[in-house]
Amino acid sequence: MARVCQVTGKRPRVGNNVSHANNKTKRKFYPNLHKKRFYIPEEEKWVTLKLSANALKTINKKGISAVLKDARKKGTLSM
Repeated sequence: MARVCQVTGKRPRVGNNVSHANNKTKRKFYPNLHKKRFYIPEEEKWVTLKLSANALKTINKKGISAVLKDARKKGTLSM
């Protein structure tokens, strides 16, 4: 499974490792992803999502139902 947040759509970014001698080699910056289960009372079921830490903060603020609705509209969530 890809390292992509299902709510925000965050993906790995590409950058450089820079040594003390200023040599540059390619590297990746991965998003801070976590698997988390949520209960959705409207649908009466449990859902497992792969989320970034930023998305978890958004869910705590707005609520799971509102966040899932926005993610479906944006197209990052395929459920």
